[in-house]
Amino acid sequence: MKKSLKRLPLIILILLAACIYYYVTIPAFNIHSTGTWMFLICGWAVIVLLFSWRKIRLTRGGKIEYEKEKGFTFTKLGFGFLVLMVLVLLIGSLLSSPIVNAKKYQQLLTVENREFTEDIKPVDYTQIPLLDKASAELLGNRKMGTMVEYVSQFEVSTLYSQINYQGKPVRVTPLVYASPIKWLTNQADGIPAYIMIDMATQETECIKLTQPIRYSMSEYFGRNIYRHLRFNYPTYIFDQLSFEIDDEGIPYWICPVKKFNVGLFGGQTIGKVVLCNAITGETQSMDVDQVPEWVDRVYPADLLVQLYDYHGILKNGFFNSILGQRDCLQTTDGYNYIAMEDDVWVYTGVTSVSGDESNVGFVLMNQRTMETRYYTCAGAEEYSAMSSAEGQVQHLGYQAAFPLLLNISGEPTYFLALKDDAGLVKKYAMVNIQRYQIVAIGDTVAECEKAYRALMAENQITQTDEDAIKERTGVIRKITPGVIEGNTYYYLMLENSNDIFEISLADFVGIVRYEPGDRISMRCLEGTETWEVVEIK
Repeated sequence: MKKSLKRLPLIILILLAACIYYYVTIPAFNIHSTGTWMFLICGWAVIVLLFSWRKIRLTRGGKIEYEKEKGFTFTKLGFGFLVLMVLVLLIGSLLSSPIVNAKKYQQLLTVENREFTEDIKPVDYTQIPLLDKASAELLGNRKMGTMVEYVSQFEVSTLYSQINYQGKPVRVTPLVYASPIKWLTNQADGIPAYIMIDMATQETECIKLTQPIRYSMSEYFGRNIYRHLRFNYPTYIFDQLSFEIDDEGIPYWICPVKKFNVGLFGGQTIGKVVLCNAITGETQSMDVDQVPEWVDRVYPADLLVQLYDYHGILKNGFFNSILGQRDCLQTTDGYNYIAMEDDVWVYTGVTSVSGDESNVGFVLMNQRTMETRYYTCAGAEEYSAMSSAEGQVQHLGYQAAFPLLLNISGEPTYFLALKDDAGLVKKYAMVNIQRYQIVAIGDTVAECEKAYRALMAENQITQTDEDAIKERTGVIRKITPGVIEGNTYYYLMLENSNDIFEISLADFVGIVRYEPGDRISMRCLEGTETWEVVEIK
């Protein structure tokens, strides 16, 4: 009894250390979690060593001896159990790997072959995300600099989740405390706002909330979103969290829960999703097929890309993917997002594993449902197209962002933003996927498309579709010049019409001679906004 009492402080110390370790690392109590196994292995190793170190001594000859007491049995069994747990972790990892489960990994993702022109509709400028994440961060930081009441206490998170909000592609990200001291002085009031950037218009807003965000990644202790989720769902293994807003603009944390389909640790997909109200902390767990439509990011983009790589590389087994590499395909290095069918789809090219600079097709992967569509389209790999676009403006030193995929007159086309050294978008480029030497550059998207259509017609890729041309004729009622990003445009209205027409001065210098009362005939391609003058009298 006395011996047990002597060990009581040690037992209390071990339990206290285990609680602190758990509170800091918050592993899931789940057999599929490597974090759980490491917690058990480390914890058990500490217990065995603390209770057995007095029973072990090193002789002068360098041999380890154990005192032949009751503690010896515990030491021997303790180390044996420790070795057993390590073996379970190692063997479980091996048996869960693609080495012995290539077919199971290859079948994790169902891929449907589709036709490009049927799914990818002709370009709609309101749905084109003109900015990448890096450019969005610049705009967000600039907007934050104008918020005098927040700038000294908060910063902008680097999350910038791309979602569809009320039919528009936007990026949203919360504010975070600027430092632990700023957290200490502001945590009682919470985080007052989040940033929203329209990816098509580049309009940046700081959305002030009537009730503050109280659960976030920048919180400490119980209101830290990871710790809040762990205490509510101790067995869930969470993947990448994303910040989204619902149709009413209420901020939520979208928390996908990992599902392991191969052995103990392999074949990860997403099995459940937890929605956590960032204001109240209220949580709701649901299966993937029950997720509301306003949620856009259930499957992380990196996971979808990895699943497609398994599908493309492991068609003929694991060793073929390493040695013969027959019929092995993989995604290209990079991806982007496309707003389509009120969902966010991950776009990436598909190429052979041989490392050539051409694509055999591309895939679109739905981040909400994991639906995957493959489109056969041989052509330039994305980075080749980026280099081709940069070559057109090499005198300016602009860098191309990773491209989007557009349908221009039925032709698969890379659309790229060209940025200066400060990361600001200065021009736009369109590159034909199949003939990437055909590159059009424009100061606006409309100008870029106009030049691109002309190049395609010139190279006999397409012919101008007369049904896609709009024509207007009338008497000028009002005409006004304006400058946008250094380019001069004339905006005019016709009699008996409230429409506003845009004419580029660079395309028709003679517009400066005309005034209200003159008659004008104009035309433009469907989907563009800049009109060209046919006749003025």
